[in-house]
Amino acid sequence: MPLNLLKTIIPAGIVLAGSALSAMAGPLMDRIEAGEPIRIGFSNIPIFGYPDESGAPKGFVNDIAIGILNEMGYDNVEATVTEWGGLIPGLKANRYDIITGGLYILNSRCENIAFSEPIATTGDSFLVPAGNPKGLSNYKDVLASDGAILALYSGANTVEAARREGLSDAQMMQLPGPTETLAAMRAGRADAAALTSFEAVYLADQSEGKFETTDPGALPEWTQNWVGVGFRFEDEDFLKEFNAARERYLGSEEMLAKVKEYGYVEANLPGDTTTEWTCANR
Repeated sequence: MPLNLLKTIIPAGIVLAGSALSAMAGPLMDRIEAGEPIRIGFSNIPIFGYPDESGAPKGFVNDIAIGILNEMGYDNVEATVTEWGGLIPGLKANRYDIITGGLYILNSRCENIAFSEPIATTGDSFLVPAGNPKGLSNYKDVLASDGAILALYSGANTVEAARREGLSDAQMMQLPGPTETLAAMRAGRADAAALTSFEAVYLADQSEGKFETTDPGALPEWTQNWVGVGFRFEDEDFLKEFNAARERYLGSEEMLAKVKEYGYVEANLPGDTTTEWTCANR
């Protein structure tokens, strides 16, 4: 069940609702014309989408989605936290009108829901000591460097990527999460850490200058992913409006200032990549 949130007015004019999950017939525009709020469903995924202490939606995906809605003139928004696995089923069951929270645009998902045009590219990057003394920017660099150890989260996509690029288990230090990874880097037990670019930037910012991040573009193209906002197919007309407003808002000074706190920078803008291409190639 979604986490119940107290109804609160926050500065952006967003109404956070509790369990307003009753399914209502009709597309999103019908709801808006009837004075109903736009219902956003999201999950608790740090950096991408999560609730703050008051339950308000935070994370760069939520901020961008809400910024686009504001650009369209909509500020009557109702946000509900739910489990990750309930996002797409909840959208299809008409519990939500939009879903956010770091959804990669993937072929399997494109068969079930409609996506906005991409709002971010999220590739991975390496966290390395300041100055990157061993010149480790990608998996091949680690492979070629004598004795270099790469830290990764156990079970993360980066483990599979490292193996695909030829690294042996002996060259990888698999750890539970960011705390252990940062500890291994600080202790010099690992020479680099493979993370999402957002996590790498966050950890570098917390390191007091001890670490820096590498360019996500230094890793193979197939490790790059694109993030979108999910809609029902029935709301195609609204989605067209949303995409038009996205063109105006995405990459603006206002938007980049809003998401700076999450480590989103210009390099994370999706460029000319389209949802059609992403659905076919991811």
